[in-house]
Amino acid sequence: MRSEVYNEDCMEVIGRYPTGYFDLAVVDPPYFSGPERRGYYGSKVSKIGVHRDYPVSPVWEIPGRAYFDELRRVAKHYIVWGCNYFQYDFAPGRIVWDKCNGKNSFSDCELAATDLFDSVRLVRYMWNGMMQGKSIAEGHIQQGDKRKNEKRIHPTQKPVALYDWLFQRYASPGMRVLDTHLGSGSSRIAAYKAGLDFVGVEIDPTYYKAAEDRFADYTAQTSLWEP
Repeated sequence: MRSEVYNEDCMEVIGRYPTGYFDLAVVDPPYFSGPERRGYYGSKVSKIGVHRDYPVSPVWEIPGRAYFDELRRVAKHYIVWGCNYFQYDFAPGRIVWDKCNGKNSFSDCELAATDLFDSVRLVRYMWNGMMQGKSIAEGHIQQGDKRKNEKRIHPTQKPVALYDWLFQRYASPGMRVLDTHLGSGSSRIAAYKAGLDFVGVEIDPTYYKAAEDRFADYTAQTSLWEP
């Protein structure tokens, strides 16, 4: 099992791989401009007083048709978050992530397109600042011990548990998985847990290092429990 991440432009990286090399691409590309100028996503201070002091990202490029065409070339199947914001002819399958986030300024759900099936699947997992889900099975229930919450290091960070849910259902050990917009690195941690070969790409050097440090911390902690 390998886990590799590149601090490069994703189009250059995936261009080096042959057609159909990856079994599955799970990606969350940016779909609007603004964070690269403001340095934060949404409101700088939340309604409950949480400061969102994320580093300014100089690169926040919205992908076009060429990116999605190349993604489909290099991966046999895909899951694309934010599909409703892109002008592209995705397959009809949809995954709805209900964030159980109550009343706030963010979306209640996020939508992903996939060619893995033709129907709609729903996953519920609370993700609203300090209010995070208890587990995959009890995602609608808030984690009682906030010390167990995931630390936020990226403005569009998704929980590891969400990727756990995806990989448990749509991947199997040894499969090759690609994430072209690594961000916080949640997908990499979940892929490692699932025994998947993983390749990730993050063009921003600050977030690349943050994701690398996060992965190193995770593997160091898990190694303490290995025989």
